[in-house]
Amino acid sequence: MSSFSDFLLPIVQKVNMYLSDYILIVLLIGAGLFYTFKTKFVQVRCFNEGMKNLFSKQKESQKGMSPFQALATAIAAQVGTGNIVGACGAILVGGPGAIFWMWIIAFFGMATIYAEAVLAQETRTHDENGELVGGPVYYITTAFKGKFGKVLAAMFAIAITLALGFMGAMVQSNSIGETFNTAFGVPKIAVGIAVGVISGIVFIGGVKRLAAVTEKIVPVMALLYVIGSLVILIARIKYIPETFGLIFKYAFMPNAIIGGSIGYALKTAISQGVKRGLFSNEAGMGSTPHAHAIANADTPHQQGTIAMVGVFIDTFIVLTMTALVVISTLYANNGILADGCEAGVSKTNMAQLAFSSVMGEKAGNSFIAICLLFFAFSTILGWTFFGKVNVKYLFGQKAVIPYFIISMAFIILGSCLSNDLVWELTDMFNNLMVIPNVLALFALSKLVTGKDYKNPLLEKAKTK
Repeated sequence: MSSFSDFLLPIVQKVNMYLSDYILIVLLIGAGLFYTFKTKFVQVRCFNEGMKNLFSKQKESQKGMSPFQALATAIAAQVGTGNIVGACGAILVGGPGAIFWMWIIAFFGMATIYAEAVLAQETRTHDENGELVGGPVYYITTAFKGKFGKVLAAMFAIAITLALGFMGAMVQSNSIGETFNTAFGVPKIAVGIAVGVISGIVFIGGVKRLAAVTEKIVPVMALLYVIGSLVILIARIKYIPETFGLIFKYAFMPNAIIGGSIGYALKTAISQGVKRGLFSNEAGMGSTPHAHAIANADTPHQQGTIAMVGVFIDTFIVLTMTALVVISTLYANNGILADGCEAGVSKTNMAQLAFSSVMGEKAGNSFIAICLLFFAFSTILGWTFFGKVNVKYLFGQKAVIPYFIISMAFIILGSCLSNDLVWELTDMFNNLMVIPNVLALFALSKLVTGKDYKNPLLEKAKTK
């Protein structure tokens, strides 16, 4: 098994290099720029509207979710290990400047996710049980008729099931297992079994139980992490100006810290920002539209503005907190990483080192372990739900229970078994999801900006 992994790893890494360094940069930044100008900077014009819509009176219904519950489910998926481990990995490989490029991709990504949420609402339908269902497979087949559309939709459905429902769940549970073992000495397999069983209980409860859990857990986990981060930043307050200076300096001169030519270093910083930014906020990836599709919003535009708030919270608040804590403690004031990588520092222990430098080793490790438990567990719930929608699309209702069983097995296995190949495969399928999703976003731009559009799929379902 080890030799097969060693054989496959460089191949997958090569594929990911081309996808993330070239294709993804063009597609994601292209889609973000396209919708930013197409919607006349909707992420700026309608941001306050999105905040008001988020806290307005929520529409109750027996089907689907309230707009806030849909956002909570989306954020549950967005705010995960990417905000801690992913951000640390981007900084470690691409330097502090990678965070600047994460901000850029998130700003334009707010317009992209607005389009995704609007299209998910516009093209949603009812399944055989009369439940609301929607997501990229439905707007892909709306954009491209016939066999081509079905092939693209199937490609997306397979990629998201593998990336999020299986390998993604494995990555998330591994982060929980690693940090809990480091902080509390709890056996990794015990953590995996506990997470797998609790996840299974939520899965069996369906959409309503998922919504009830995410709307409670998401505000708590975000507030806990922000407060803990602010404690560190207050303690390191005099280094905050230098921290921002390092982010902007190394965004354009990353070779000064990661080595190589300026062209190579800049490409590395940008690609790390794009790749880890995508893994974190998921704008353009096509995952969160599954939640926004079933929101009981007054209009698709309303849910689109709410969806933008999700990217803002994920990247400009939670991920930025990680970046500021790590850079202010490990890079600023000639920290241990000021001159580049240090032996023994990895993306999995970087945040713990940063928080421990102020809180102390035990408190720092414990804080990150608890936060990662919230982050990764909520992400598992969101991602498994997204995978379920696509499994039903591919194979029907009969495949849902087997899918949940396999997903739970990956959760348990992932807690104690993970390696670079799993991370790279997760990245690869994440990247592959983007291609059919963004093609449909470009093809359906008139539905995003047009008025009085009637959803033929939903109208047809209503007449049955």
